[in-house]
Amino acid sequence: MTAIRLLLVDDDPLVRAGLSFMLGGADDVEIVGEAADGDEAEVMVARVRPDVVLMDIRMPTVDGLTATERLRARADAPQVVVLTTFHADEQVLRALRAGAAGFVLKDTPPAEILDAVRKVAAGDPVLSPAVTRQLMAHAAGTAADTRRTRARQRIAVLGEREREVAVAVGRGLSNAEIAARLFMSVPTVKTHVSRVLAKLDLNNRVQIALLAYDAGLLDLPEEDPAAGH
Repeated sequence: MTAIRLLLVDDDPLVRAGLSFMLGGADDVEIVGEAADGDEAEVMVARVRPDVVLMDIRMPTVDGLTATERLRARADAPQVVVLTTFHADEQVLRALRAGAAGFVLKDTPPAEILDAVRKVAAGDPVLSPAVTRQLMAHAAGTAADTRRTRARQRIAVLGEREREVAVAVGRGLSNAEIAARLFMSVPTVKTHVSRVLAKLDLNNRVQIALLAYDAGLLDLPEEDPAAGH
């Protein structure tokens, strides 16, 4: 089994030491480096090529948000999980829009942080449906109308079934739940999700959910799953 290569980025050396101690003991995780700010993180990513970066948001010089945007723009972009002390924060939202695979709270139990690293390494976002909805609700602001127009233009490229799947993802449903609701097989749902990601040039399900929210698709009443069947 190949170990997950993990880079720790936090300006507090005690936090880094604690994370290294907690996560480095796992058989399937290898701590390949540490960085004190976003600038150092970019240098380390180029040097050690981690699979996952655990990124603090608030750091001097180059903050975690800017670093996340830069890292996700790389051809060999690692997955990024942001660390925060807030459940819903505009900064967290910006990180997710930049392509972060999710976030964990700094007071999250070590086992859950380890689980988050494993999930992200496997390509799964680390956000519960409840947290996703909370973040999407927090997204509303002065630029909401502009976001909605742009989001609807992007969503327009989707076929009807792809759009239905995107809305279901936005509502926080799992692949199995989407399959049951839309009368599809789970592999078919996965195919539709992959097509949505490709057509919209998105990184993960979290970004699908945010785009569906921006487009106003989640404001519509849920259709009866049995309608038309």
